[in-house]
Amino acid sequence: MKSFALIGAAGYIAPRHMKAIKDTGNDLLAALDINDSVGIIDSYFPEAAFFTEFERFDRHLEKIKRLGNKVDFVSICSPNYLHDAHIRFGLRYGADVICEKPVVLNPWNIEALEELENESGQNVYNILQLRLHPSIIALKAKVEAAPPDKTFDFDLTYITSRGNWYFTSWKGNNEKSGGIATNIGIHFYDMLQWVFGKVKTNLVHIHTHDRAAGLLEFDKARVRWFLSINADTIPKDLRAQGKRTYRSINIDNEELEFSDGFTDLHTVSYQKILDGEGFRISEAKTAIEIVHKIRTSTPLGLTGDYHPFCKLPLSTHPFSKM
Repeated sequence: MKSFALIGAAGYIAPRHMKAIKDTGNDLLAALDINDSVGIIDSYFPEAAFFTEFERFDRHLEKIKRLGNKVDFVSICSPNYLHDAHIRFGLRYGADVICEKPVVLNPWNIEALEELENESGQNVYNILQLRLHPSIIALKAKVEAAPPDKTFDFDLTYITSRGNWYFTSWKGNNEKSGGIATNIGIHFYDMLQWVFGKVKTNLVHIHTHDRAAGLLEFDKARVRWFLSINADTIPKDLRAQGKRTYRSINIDNEELEFSDGFTDLHTVSYQKILDGEGFRISEAKTAIEIVHKIRTSTPLGLTGDYHPFCKLPLSTHPFSKM
């Protein structure tokens, strides 16, 4: 049995990590979050120590380390901009690290962390769960079996509605979240480069507070993508049904169905890591480079080959109404 510590226990994704630790037969010894709404811990590890202050969390881990009960893994589910610092903490402590995506916000941060890995002798793993989804694995096999000169036409649309709270939280701060493309799209960009190969072109048509869109060309595909957190961008018929999310992957005019199969991908990810088959942070670098380019590019507007959803009316930032 391996022992874990968790940084960021009150967020959306933390319960999936708790479940993964439990389902793989391991133990959570300590958890940290500045927010104390963490009753979900009772469903998995009611005996885990919990802290709202980093200094006390640090002291506790050091204490149990000196008593011969050092944690083996530090799992990180904190806000995106803190991942780098928390990974460094885990490595200095002497544990392997499992980090949610995006592992960092800038490509050069990965290089620095790899140096720390080598110095510490520990490993940093990134959760890249779409690579473990059966439909995506089948798509990769299809692409690899295609003729060498085949270029796939690919449209990606992902809309996950968020209320005004989003813009008050760290997620609405581009410097802390990396913006829309990083915060809600990073797993898609990783999947795209994993399936279709090297990036050849990365154009941005729209990048606002609530949506982003652009064109990515890979060795084996041309991808028009659209991401949004605005419910008004959901197709009208689905919006009329009260739907708050919309996801579509269309490849050569055929819809790729992958709505199911997400439930246990974090558990599968953890088991792969425990078996020595986890995704190291070097594998995340291309996706981080993609979102960094998107974040720092000047949008082109409606020019060239853009996603049809780009024509939807732009909305006003909610803070502008205050």
